[in-house]
Amino acid sequence: MTTVRRPTPAPTPEGSLMELPSSTAGGAALAHAFAAGDDSALEELYRDVSSLVYTLAVRALGSAADAEDVTQQTFVSAWKARETFDPDRGDLRGWTVGIAKRRIADALAARAREARRAQAAQEHVPTVGADHVDAVLLACEVEALGDPRNRIVALAYFEGATHQQIATRLDMPLGTVKSHLRRSLTELRHRWEVSDVAS
Repeated sequence: MTTVRRPTPAPTPEGSLMELPSSTAGGAALAHAFAAGDDSALEELYRDVSSLVYTLAVRALGSAADAEDVTQQTFVSAWKARETFDPDRGDLRGWTVGIAKRRIADALAARAREARRAQAAQEHVPTVGADHVDAVLLACEVEALGDPRNRIVALAYFEGATHQQIATRLDMPLGTVKSHLRRSLTELRHRWEVSDVAS
């Protein structure tokens, strides 16, 4: 397999891109050699047709990099499918350009799929409101209080439990619960004020 280089775009008029050389004796010999798996035939085919393939691709895709990829894929596909080519029934250059057209169509279809996926992903990004963000940040700050203060605050403010209910549930004296809760709220208020200043 020859190394595919970036071809020079074919300097042909707009209407003459598809005017391939007719099958001559040399063309027939090239076609037979290619079908037989002769590496040198692939190299010659590349020299003959790569600039045309590249020009078709760059005009269809509008990207030199994508056109280079299509050119590479065209000759790789042609080489892999060489056993399906009948040199007595078709022109090798025209057959290769037909492969190029399919690779261009594949590239355009891949672009369309990617655009649809990107659009779908953008439409399904959830909108997170400021209230939700604040709630998440508050939950993180409460968790950072450590046990048992984080449990006391969570029971009081997230579950709405009374001081007595918290004391009973955690098997703590009522005064201890109130003390933990008071210190926790003071610390949370301080952290929230510092966070506001930092932002």
